[in-house]
Amino acid sequence: MTLIDGNAIAQEVLAEVKQRAAALAAGTGAGDGDAAGVVPHAVFVRVGDDPASVSYVAKKQRVAAECGMRSTLVLFPENVSRDELLARLDALNADPAVHGILVQAPLPRHLDETEVFNRISPAKDVDGFTSLNVGRLVQEQPGAFAPCTPAGIVELLRRSGVVTAGKRVVVVGRSLIVGKPAALLLLARGADATVTVCHSRTADLGAVTREADILVAAIGKPRLITADMVKEGAVVIDVGINRVPDPSRKSGHRLVGDVDFDAVAPKCSFITPVPGGVGPMTVAMLMRNTVAAAERAVGVFGA
Repeated sequence: MTLIDGNAIAQEVLAEVKQRAAALAAGTGAGDGDAAGVVPHAVFVRVGDDPASVSYVAKKQRVAAECGMRSTLVLFPENVSRDELLARLDALNADPAVHGILVQAPLPRHLDETEVFNRISPAKDVDGFTSLNVGRLVQEQPGAFAPCTPAGIVELLRRSGVVTAGKRVVVVGRSLIVGKPAALLLLARGADATVTVCHSRTADLGAVTREADILVAAIGKPRLITADMVKEGAVVIDVGINRVPDPSRKSGHRLVGDVDFDAVAPKCSFITPVPGGVGPMTVAMLMRNTVAAAERAVGVFGA
């Protein structure tokens, strides 16, 4: 069994991002535009003070700084009006100094997340959630920004030497953020997997997952995937991040995935841990999308 080290692979991606950001600042590789002195700039929009959101955004800002990129935090109170939030997004869309925009989810109930995400310019949609970028992903158009977690899954597989072409992939979970786009990316030309998507209403889930050469667990239920649901030699990618009680810890809890790791790992050829697997890749792919958005904005070839 090989443990896929998401922290190490994320650092590889971030090192490449740092090089690309430095090249932009130096004007190296510019196309029709003038890239000299351009620093990739991401704006993170947060509504309210949800502790998890505060932590996630702070981490994204820290990593952006480590990559030589600029970030700005835009804060709104929990009761911000729809019109005020959308107006600010319109202003950010129109600002040429802003290359990427990310609205941190979840949003308060009075705001429609789909409407808010779709207000972001597709060219600055570094989270890959707008309808246009999702449509481009379906059509396999070049230049689409893929959602960061699914893109990170594909990168983990590729850099670990896992062959997807001709393999049977089962994705457990059908969310717009992970499950559906992960299935699309693994189905796409180049990845060439045969993909099945399962969900909470799938009958006899274990019978389906046991057919998987590559199993992606992204349903948000702690230790749902047990050893009897995984075939010998499978590759298992665990996207779940679940907080469960643990009296032995000072915090009173610990993080576990959607996979019963201790029982499943001995059966696997490759497996991701939780934490330290898919999680670090999400931020790394966000940074890669942001530097790509900046490159495109100034006409860098191949961005």
